[in-house]
Amino acid sequence: MYFDPSYFLFILPALALSLWASWRTHSAFKKYSQVRTLRGLTGAQAAQEMLRRAGIFDVQVVPTNGFLSDHYNPTNKTLALSEATYASTSVAAVGVACHEAGHAIQHAEGYKPLWLRSALVPTANLGSSGGYFVMLFGLLFHSPNMIYIGALLFAAVLLFQVVTLPVEFDATRRAKRLAIETGIVQQQERQGMDRVLNAAAMTYVAAVVSTLMTLLYYLLQASGMSRRS
Repeated sequence: MYFDPSYFLFILPALALSLWASWRTHSAFKKYSQVRTLRGLTGAQAAQEMLRRAGIFDVQVVPTNGFLSDHYNPTNKTLALSEATYASTSVAAVGVACHEAGHAIQHAEGYKPLWLRSALVPTANLGSSGGYFVMLFGLLFHSPNMIYIGALLFAAVLLFQVVTLPVEFDATRRAKRLAIETGIVQQQERQGMDRVLNAAAMTYVAAVVSTLMTLLYYLLQASGMSRRS
């Protein structure tokens, strides 16, 4: 077993990007959570307004625990908003709520990338839980074939994350447009909403970069082992 400094050439840039994206998201949310929208709707009310205007009446908006744990579950048509979003009237909360409502609208309209992402969840979970450790064991036992098997599993995580990008970007685009069209936020509040949602979108880009760099590192290690054998 040895220490490989080249590992950090792959991981550190991705880690730095992830930390920066996370900091930017938390910073933007914290700043604009102190700014109340002029209309005064809570995050839950904003999401319900978005859904109503889209003609969607079978999605339940519910509170959930955790910071920025907001999500839409297409399986049971539940839009869960975190404690910082559900009852807050801030620009940040309303922006996040509208984004999640955008996912519900995607589902209602049969947006294909959302369907594909949902279909990839089981495979991505398997790749996430098993793929990395198979690659790691392959590296420890100097088995390129084991690394390749683990990489194949881990690639499912990357595929899921890549498919997630257009899903998230489209939900953000819908949120920005519909929030203005429906009067949920005013034009002068758009900048704050944009900053929160754009920062959140970068976390998904950072996740793709991190997974890709990890995968490339292990594949290069396996290739080197194959050439030496």
